[in-house]
Amino acid sequence: MSVIETALDGRGVLTVTLADEAKRNALSARLVGELSEALDAADADPKVRVVVLTNRGRVFCAGADLSERSAGTPGGDDDRPAAVRRPEDLFGRFARSPKPYVGRIAGHCVAGGMGLAAAMDISIAAEDARFGFTEVRVGVAPAVISVVCLPKLRPADARAAFLRGTRFPAADAARMGLINAAVPADRLDGEVAAAVDDLLAGGPGALAASKRLLAEVPGMPVDEAFSWTGALSAELFAGDEARAGMLAYLEKRPAPWLAAVPDGNIPEQGG
Repeated sequence: MSVIETALDGRGVLTVTLADEAKRNALSARLVGELSEALDAADADPKVRVVVLTNRGRVFCAGADLSERSAGTPGGDDDRPAAVRRPEDLFGRFARSPKPYVGRIAGHCVAGGMGLAAAMDISIAAEDARFGFTEVRVGVAPAVISVVCLPKLRPADARAAFLRGTRFPAADAARMGLINAAVPADRLDGEVAAAVDDLLAGGPGALAASKRLLAEVPGMPVDEAFSWTGALSAELFAGDEARAGMLAYLEKRPAPWLAAVPDGNIPEQGG
C-alpha cells in the first residue's frame, strides 16, 4: 500500500496525506520518494491550484526514520536512496514551487516534521499537537531543517529549542513563528478551509509571482531589489491575468479564476 494518499477536488485543491501511521509518518526513503512524486505531479498539473499537506493518525511527522538511518554504515550517505541523500529536494521545493502550500497539522510534529511545517507557505495546527526539535536527544542536530526553520524563528527561541530538545505546545510553535496558528482540533478544518479560500481568490500567476518575491527579495541588495521588482510589477500589470482581474474589479464582478470558488467575492483592491 502507498504511504501517501492524494485527492483532488473540483476547485483545484489537492490534499496530500501522510498515511504511514505504523511508522508515525517518519521520513523513510519510501515516504519521501512517494511524497516527492506526488508533489512533482501537483506542480506540473495546471488543474491543481492549492496543495494541502496533512496526516493520518496522531503524528503529523516524527522526523527521520531512525530504523533506516541506524541500519546504515557510518558515513554511508552515498548508499542511501537519492530522496534521502538530497533532503533539500523535499524541504526546499515548497519555496521554489509556484503554487501555494498549506499545512494542516493534525498531530504531533517533531524533528524533520518541523521542517515540513516550517516549509509550508501557511501552516495551521491543532492546539493539542506537540512540537519539538528533538534531534539532540538521539545524538544528532536539526541540520538540514535549520535552513527552513531558522528564518522563521526568533534567535533566542531557536537557540533554546535546538539545544534543549524539549517538546512544546502548538501555541508556542505559533508564538515562535514556526507555524501561523494553533486552533482547537474541532476548528482545524474550518481554519484551513478559510486559508484555502483566500488562496483560491488570488490569481494563479499573481500567487506564483508573490512566492518569487518571498523567496528572492530578502537576499537581494536594495537597489537590485527595487530594479527587479519594478520590472516584475510592470510585467504583471501588462499581463492578461491582471487585465482580467482589474476589469472584473472595476465592473464589480468576480475575477475569472474565482468561478470555481463558492461564494467568490470581489476582492479588496491591492496595492
